[in-house]
Amino acid sequence: MLDLLEKLVNIDSGTFYKAGVDRVGQVLASAFQALGFQVVVDRQSERGDHLIIVHPEAMHPSILIIGHLDTVFPVGTARSRPFSYDESFAYGPGVYDMKASLVMSLFAIQSLIEAGDESFKRIKIILNSDEEHGSIYSRELIKRESAGIKFALIIEPSDMTGKLITGRRGGGKFELHVTGRAAHSGEEPEKGRSAIGELAHKIIQLHGLTDPHAGVHVNVGVVSGGTTSNTIAAHANASIDVRMETPDQAIELERKIKHICSTATIEGTTLVLEGGITRQPMIKNANSEHLLNIVQEEAMQLGESLTDKKVGSGSDGNLTAAIGIATIDALGPRGGNAHTADEFLVIESLIPRTILLANLVKRLSLE
Repeated sequence: MLDLLEKLVNIDSGTFYKAGVDRVGQVLASAFQALGFQVVVDRQSERGDHLIIVHPEAMHPSILIIGHLDTVFPVGTARSRPFSYDESFAYGPGVYDMKASLVMSLFAIQSLIEAGDESFKRIKIILNSDEEHGSIYSRELIKRESAGIKFALIIEPSDMTGKLITGRRGGGKFELHVTGRAAHSGEEPEKGRSAIGELAHKIIQLHGLTDPHAGVHVNVGVVSGGTTSNTIAAHANASIDVRMETPDQAIELERKIKHICSTATIEGTTLVLEGGITRQPMIKNANSEHLLNIVQEEAMQLGESLTDKKVGSGSDGNLTAAIGIATIDALGPRGGNAHTADEFLVIESLIPRTILLANLVKRLSLE
């Protein structure tokens, strides 16, 4: 498992680096094909290719396993700090989120095949290429391939305590583009219309939508614009991230953002808003509670008592839960510091989580 993990971690696969994401996908596709599975490649031009993995003898799979091939790290990261490990932890870009989970899924299925247990014919696996940026290019694929699915097992990594996730806030991503009019800021500033000035007004209004007590957060996280300090900016842009607790909040938040960005404060500037709500909130319900109980029972058989939690971040579990599929998230190995240079994997959690996933597939194939 560590050998394969090293191979995957040492391939740069940031979401926007298609060549690297595809290389990770090719390694895994070959490994699953060696186990007798069929791999359908959903080819993409702007992102890495998505993979749909099903056994050729599968009949109406009812279990969906979802993982992602991409990381958040730029090209060159794998070379500057490649895979390494000591007695307790493994390190490297994406080792925890979520290349260890990809290794885990492969070995869980291999164990079922070697045991002669045909429950592997009841599963479908989707490995997408853009989860770290909202699954914009894979969401329709996930929805389409979820037809007939009863259970969704999301192999996002678990935290250091091993907790499962049954609830996530929803999220959205917007891009605001402001156009103004350039002018020399010293000689004829009256002829200019500052796109940066207009964007400043909008940032204050957008941040004003945040309501921590209600679980609503709006963050303008990236801004750009202008050319030189003595030129009134003709263009400015902002990337906006939003989070919410409920579907009703998602509808209202999108309406308010569109309203704010529909009218310019500075006369002579224009605004174009793109994007929208990308993930509906993942809300714990009777179906997910039933699935949670099954996971807890199987974990108890392995000597582990698991609890669940709700988190603020999103995943592909938001997508499956939103269309009514019983969903459990964070089934991957333990670790921490995701998306940072200090990311780590707890090595001793690899095998127990692999066995748990295999046992879950066996159990759920009978449900």
